[in-house]
Amino acid sequence: MRRSGPLMYLAHAAVWLYVLLLLVPVYYLLVSAFKDNVGILSAPFSPFTGLELGNFAKAMEHATLGPALLNQGYVTVAANLLTLALAVPAAFALARARGRIGVLVERVFALGFLVPGFAALVPTVMLSIMLGLFHTREFLIVFLPASAMPLSVILLTQAMRAIPRDLEESAVLDGAGSWHLLRSVYFPLSIPTLTVVLILNFLSFWNEYFFALVITGPDTAVRTAQVALPTLSLANASQYGVLAAGIVITLVPVYVLYVFFADKMERAVLAGALKG
Repeated sequence: MRRSGPLMYLAHAAVWLYVLLLLVPVYYLLVSAFKDNVGILSAPFSPFTGLELGNFAKAMEHATLGPALLNQGYVTVAANLLTLALAVPAAFALARARGRIGVLVERVFALGFLVPGFAALVPTVMLSIMLGLFHTREFLIVFLPASAMPLSVILLTQAMRAIPRDLEESAVLDGAGSWHLLRSVYFPLSIPTLTVVLILNFLSFWNEYFFALVITGPDTAVRTAQVALPTLSLANASQYGVLAAGIVITLVPVYVLYVFFADKMERAVLAGALKG
């Protein structure tokens, strides 16, 4: 039987306080998106009275968020798929490696955590110019996986190392090669970690602003939503509802996909626990 005491009640109170601190800004942002300046300043936390979509229409028009969201989705999905295509085979090789070479390569990946992002700005811009891909979405798709590879490879390597060797030995006795092992044994059993990597990389790529601003530039045809969003502060500096609506528009895809993948991750973890 679990014991409940003052510390347990204090822990629960701290958790709910933390949840409240997270929900209050989200609530304030959401209700502000449906109000005008008078409603925001006079009653900031009161619920909105009607679904007035004028702020959203202005945000979409003034920041050209429609094409920007398409660019953001294209870059995020393509970069995420490229990251997995590179990280999964690399993690598979490291998980099966023996000796010092495997350890050395894994430590090289870990060194990526020590490189600050701004330190790579100048070389990245020079490389994009040399390749003729400056101010393009394609270079951003190629660059973003490089920033996500260290964490992705290390997480997937640890997950694949936890897979029992007996499964691999049984598959090898049945004539399975390396590709068959990866596709039939390691990949299915690593789905929970793959889902975590997908979520983390999606959030990172979707919220990328600094390199997206420099690489894509001011061209409205290729800029992402995070780059287009600050332009609302120039055209609608005093219209707080429009600014809030623009932020809400860019947050909706993140929350929808996060909820979807979180559910998949939970079911994958429970399925793995039942099999174990």
